[in-house]
Amino acid sequence: MSRSRFRLVVFDLDGTLVDSRRDLAESANAVLEHYGCQPHSEEAIGRMVGDGAATLVRRAFEHAGCPQPAEALSLFLTIYNGRLLQCTRPYDGIIDLLTALVPRTTLAVCTNKPLEATRTILAELNLAGYFGPRVVGGDGPQPRKPDPAGLRFLMAAAGVLPDATILIGDSIIDWHTAVAASTHVCMAAYGFGFEGFPHERLRAGDQTVTHPCELAEVLY
Repeated sequence: MSRSRFRLVVFDLDGTLVDSRRDLAESANAVLEHYGCQPHSEEAIGRMVGDGAATLVRRAFEHAGCPQPAEALSLFLTIYNGRLLQCTRPYDGIIDLLTALVPRTTLAVCTNKPLEATRTILAELNLAGYFGPRVVGGDGPQPRKPDPAGLRFLMAAAGVLPDATILIGDSIIDWHTAVAASTHVCMAAYGFGFEGFPHERLRAGDQTVTHPCELAEVLY
């Protein structure tokens, strides 16, 4: 069996491995409605995801034209943690892709979602075994993306250089992270964070896929 072109393949979570948009949107809208604010469409909430829960809540209130109460973030986390997996599922083709990659390379996750919620989602969707301990969340010792520290931590732990590493994500945050860490990058255009991505920022060698099944061509 041929190995992957990359010794380390790092995935974003939301919008890349799993479609979590509906659970995130319904949780954010529940917070807005609790405080008497107008809810947003699922698509609009999806465009606010990527920089962590605190930024998502702030953006939701800003776009609703409402002041954000001090307890809003805590309420969002409580609501969202109670419905993490009501609708969230792996994208079609992801499990087959990961299964094929396991004997070929090392896999990891780098996300801005809190680590406990990340591990719960990975475990309950039978994804955790593909990554083992190689999971960086947004509330750990490393700062959140686009700071490259989490990605660099994963590379150091795996003993892999940037040129042998690729980050797969769906948002401009992921792109900036890969650029800052000097790794390869592949944009998941099927993810909800890709809407509005500035295509002019893509460099020669940057990859884009429209379905997870296309990742095999990028990685093998």
